[in-house]
Amino acid sequence: MTAPKILALVVALQIGGWLVFDGSRAFIVGDYVTRRTGPRAGELGPWSHIVEAVGLQPRGTVVKCLHVVLGVCWLASCVCFFISPHRGWWALLISSICTLWYLPVGTALSLIEIAILLSPSMRSLK
Repeated sequence: MTAPKILALVVALQIGGWLVFDGSRAFIVGDYVTRRTGPRAGELGPWSHIVEAVGLQPRGTVVKCLHVVLGVCWLASCVCFFISPHRGWWALLISSICTLWYLPVGTALSLIEIAILLSPSMRSLK
């Protein structure tokens, strides 16, 4: 497996793993991981403003489900990419595009994933 493929998998596992963890935690504990101290203690990230602008409650069940489902899609895309790079390439690209709303870290990692997928060595997979 080449370095770009490994890097694509690592980035995808980070995003997918976090979304599943944080969404599941929000269901179990009642809230997402937030800062415990400081002026922004208890506040959600900038992604919550995007979710609110669409008319959803960031701490609501729908958004918690969205976190878990999107995370599972990322993880399934990793498996697909490992088994069938051609199909997995598309799955990772779609997952990346669907995660651009998750500011700031999800957006940054999604952009990195897109850049990796669109690199010359990876474009041959599509």
